This record gives sequence, structure tokens and C-alpha cells, in this order.
Amino acid sequence: MLLAVSETMLETVWPYIRPLIAVIVLVTFVALSAVFFIWVERKVAGRIQDRLGPTRVGGRFGWLQTIADGIKLLVKEDIIPASADHILFRIGPYVAFCGSFVAFLALPFGDGVVAFPMAIAVLFMLAVMSSEVFGVILAGYGSGSKWSLFGAMREAAQVVSYEVPMAICVVVPVLVAGSMDLTAIARQQTGWFWNWLVFHDPFTFVAFWTYFTCATASCKRAPFDLAEAESELVAGFHTEYSGLRWSFFFMAEYASMFAVSGIAVLLFLGGWNPGILPFALTDAFGPVVGNILNVAIFIVKGWLLVFVMIWARWSLPRLRIDQVMMTCLKYLLPISCVLLLGASLWPLLMPDSVQNWFKYVVAIGFAVLFFFGFLRAAVRSREPFAPMPGIWEYQSRSASRTPAGNS
Repeated sequence: MLLAVSETMLETVWPYIRPLIAVIVLVTFVALSAVFFIWVERKVAGRIQDRLGPTRVGGRFGWLQTIADGIKLLVKEDIIPASADHILFRIGPYVAFCGSFVAFLALPFGDGVVAFPMAIAVLFMLAVMSSEVFGVILAGYGSGSKWSLFGAMREAAQVVSYEVPMAICVVVPVLVAGSMDLTAIARQQTGWFWNWLVFHDPFTFVAFWTYFTCATASCKRAPFDLAEAESELVAGFHTEYSGLRWSFFFMAEYASMFAVSGIAVLLFLGGWNPGILPFALTDAFGPVVGNILNVAIFIVKGWLLVFVMIWARWSLPRLRIDQVMMTCLKYLLPISCVLLLGASLWPLLMPDSVQNWFKYVVAIGFAVLFFFGFLRAAVRSREPFAPMPGIWEYQSRSASRTPAGNS
């Protein structure tokens, strides 16, 4: 009797508890991911710039450096400029963060592991992530600073422009899969890695790289970070912010980076499927253990794409604002339209044998190139460090000619 009453109460209360649990888990994941991404960005930047990065706080690798900086932001004074619009200035960071966070509600991490299953999950995520720009505009306009306003207007122009080719590139795998449900699209890619949609045809292959470029620009990442160009606009739209509100902008940025990477993983890179097994993990290990592995694989794939964004930021020079807009409107937009047209005609004009052989050849060839590239990088990392030619020899000769008394 008690058991039946408990089950009835659980069935009644569960629809109200489940969203709360999902929100708590997702907020925790977004916050911890931002902490991890900041640490990774510092270490990657240090590696590329021939320095160490964080090494003191939290041990040899500086694991707790981001936590220490977060505590510092929490205790910093919250300053609002006298000329600012207090209401807009206060709500801007939260609008930006909510625009990035709400997208995670429709992002499936595994087979059925999603906060709110939606048949139009792709459309929903693109729509809510585009609302982040409203928080940026509110912050720039409400700061009462011309530098913040310039950064906000740049951000609005850039994001709105790059969302068009990015959405068109998203339509390419949606057209191939015949669904906007991200869970259904990932299930269609179960099995070996040549079943991934990125290898389906030449147009989806190019669409992945075009989408990733547009997604990088939509996240305000270098070389497209003109909204935060410190050489021109001090710090862009968040120049007047400090403390906790300042950190919300960066949490929104890193959350958007993982969200767009998650979309790329689900649409092009097999979702939570490892690609090296001919079956789904939930069929082999059960729904619980299998989904734990699915979630781990999906997160690792998303983190790898975020790593590529970080890598590109510290490797490529920043573009001018006219070059940023020209890249979108003159190149990426026409390319995305051609890709959509080609993906529509590919199954109609090509026989099935050609379509099958194409994905096998491209997938295996790409895997071979990736393996040898990784092997070469691993071998070169073990080679002894060679000093830069010219400057070091000049300095060593100058030091040897310097008298001991003058040193």
C-alpha cells in the first residue's frame, strides 16, 4: 500500500522535479566547463608563446588558478559608471548568459540524455543562441561609453551576418538526415566512422569546415574577436564591467563555444558514437553504462573542437572589421549556398555505388592522414629543442665579447 502511494506521488511530482534537476546539472556542467576551458586556454597560449602558463596555484600545472581568479572576481568591487543606464547595465550580462545556457536544454549528451527532447532541437538551439547578442547590445548601450557602444555594434553586425551561412550549413546535414531532431540524427550515424555525415558526400565535408568557421566567428573568437579588440576599443562591449558581471560574459562565451561544438559533433561527427565499433554502446552495455560512455565520448569530442578554437585564437592574427564582414558576405555565404544546392543534387545525380565508395575512400583516407599527422607530431615533440637561428647566436657572441667587469 505504502509502495503504491509512493509510486503515485513520485509520478505526480517527477514532472516538476525533473526540469529542476536538469537545470542544476547543466548549470554545473557549464560552470565547470568554463573553469576547465580557461585553464586550457592559458596552457595552450603558454605553449604557443614558448612559456609555461599557470604553474603555481594548485600544484605543478596550476589546476586551481582559474578557481583563484573566480574567487577574486567574486570579492571585487562592483562598479557602475555614473553615466551608465543602471537597469540595462545590470541585466546585460545575465541576458547574454541565458541566451547561451538555454541552448543546452535541447542538446542531447547521449541516447535519450537530454533535458527537453525536441523534434526541432537544431532550430531551437540556433534561435536561442542568437539572443546572446541582445545582452551584448544592452551592455554596450547601457555602459555610457563610446568604446563599449562601438564594440556592441560590431558584435551585432558580425553575429547577425555569420548566423546566415552557419544556419545554411546546418541545413545541409539536416537535409541528408531528413530530421531536425539531434537525437535522431546522431542515431543515424551509429556504427563505423564512415557512417558519420561529414563523410557522406563532398558537400557535407566542406559544410563542416564552413560551419565551424562561422561558429567560431559567432562566438567572438579570434581571428574574429573585433567586438573585444583591445588595441582599438580598450575591451569592447564589457569595458566598464568588473567582478561577477564581467565573468558572466566569459561564461556565456565558453558556453556558446561548447554549444556550437556540440551541434557540430551531433550533425557531422557521429554524435556520441565512437566510430570504431559496428554497434551502439547502449545495445552492448545497456542503457545506463552505455549512456555513461556515450556522454563521456560526446563531451570529449566537444572539448576537442573547443581546443581547436583556442588553438586558432593564439595562432592566427586578428582580422580588420572590413575583412571580417567581407569574409562572411563575399565568401562564406556564397559557399554555403553552393553546398546546400550540391547536397540536394548529390543523391539525385550520383548512383548508389559512387556514393558508398566516396564515403569509404574519404573516411579511410582522412583517418590515415590524421594518424600519420599525430604520429609525426608525437615524434617531433620528443626531439631536443633547437634555438632560434640568428638572434641566439648573436646574443651568445655578444655575451662572450663582454668583459667580465662590465657584466
